[in-house]
Amino acid sequence: MNTQNSNIYSVSSLNRAAKSLLETGLGVVWLSGEISNLTIAVSGHWYFTLKDHSASVKCAMFKGNNRRAGFIPKHGQQVLVRGKLSLYEARGDYQLIAESMQPEGDGLLKQQFDQLKCQLAAEGLFSEQYKKPLPQIIKRIGIITSSTGAALHDILSVLKRRDPRLQVIIYPSQVQGAGSAESVASQIQLANARNECDLLIVGRGGGSLEDLWCFNEAVVAHAIFNSQLPIISAVGHEIDVTISDFVADVRAATPSAAAELVSQNKAFVSTQLETLLTRLKAAMNSNLQRTQHQQALLTQQLLKQDPKHKLQQQTLIADELSLRLQHAMNAILNRKQQRENYLQASLMQHSPEQTINLELQKQSQLLARLKNGMQNKLKESEVDLQNCISQLNTVSPLATLARGYAIVKDEKGKVTTDASLLSAGDVVDVRLDKGTFKAKVI
Repeated sequence: MNTQNSNIYSVSSLNRAAKSLLETGLGVVWLSGEISNLTIAVSGHWYFTLKDHSASVKCAMFKGNNRRAGFIPKHGQQVLVRGKLSLYEARGDYQLIAESMQPEGDGLLKQQFDQLKCQLAAEGLFSEQYKKPLPQIIKRIGIITSSTGAALHDILSVLKRRDPRLQVIIYPSQVQGAGSAESVASQIQLANARNECDLLIVGRGGGSLEDLWCFNEAVVAHAIFNSQLPIISAVGHEIDVTISDFVADVRAATPSAAAELVSQNKAFVSTQLETLLTRLKAAMNSNLQRTQHQQALLTQQLLKQDPKHKLQQQTLIADELSLRLQHAMNAILNRKQQRENYLQASLMQHSPEQTINLELQKQSQLLARLKNGMQNKLKESEVDLQNCISQLNTVSPLATLARGYAIVKDEKGKVTTDASLLSAGDVVDVRLDKGTFKAKVI
């Protein structure tokens, strides 16, 4: 009797036990289906049904998880959901507690991406110990991408601007669609076989996950891993991440960033060359100084032992006497020259040429004063003329027009000063300060 009673459950305990079995039995599952009966609660939680052609299951996705979905699902939308099975004890309904949701197309690709990523990581393709460093001196770069894509244009533009000395070899490849992964892998193998580059840039411009999918294929990952040439992965935009980024020796955010990365070696080479040149100059100067010092010592010893040394001393004495004689002769010549200059100056003081020059200077000064006087007189006359013009303008009828008045003439050309003399319909000529026009009396 007691044994039988031990198998009796209450409804609550049964639902609790069933919930525990559901939550621990299957673990995390992926579920593909169509959204229906979507309800967005005030709390922010999503409640919906996921169905296929013959069955359905109730689902709940709490606010903290659905914020990361990046979209709001719609009725009838096909999605891929990851979550855990559970049971709502109050009603005994089992349901899926969704942790993530993606549109089915991208979701399947993302799932395949995660599976391949885990597989390749387990094989060691992402290990840092296999990463090859970029060469410090780069002379030739290989580019594996579409020959008509924007990525190639961006890379070539950056290299031309930053380091035009770099040589570029293009290995054109298909980077999207069926067969693109095999095309990229074969070009990597070809570049390694030809071994004519210092490194390879493998990539393409931005696009959807499906557009970039060839760089998430195992064949490309193994080709990059087995490459003897260092490889820079430059796929899509900065936010795009592919399997090739993890396998490659270096990952660049964009194709342009890859070009900037390799062209930075120009500064390194220039700095290295400057350093080596400085060291070479210092070594040469040091060697030259040591040689000169040794030569000076040997020369001094030779002079002390050379029989010509006394002769050189006598030569120095003779040179000194010669210089003293030369200085004395120069002093006599200077005195004679000074005397000659003095006599020439005295002669110039009594020369009529100086008097003529003085008179010419006086004449030039008088001529300048005459010109200045004439110019001043002319300016005074111009000022008087302007004053006259100003006074004439003051009393001119044209000045009155300039202040906003007008002259009205009737059809006969007679100036009209009385408006009562005009009748409705008369046409008059009106003259203003600038221009004339006809007016009709209303």
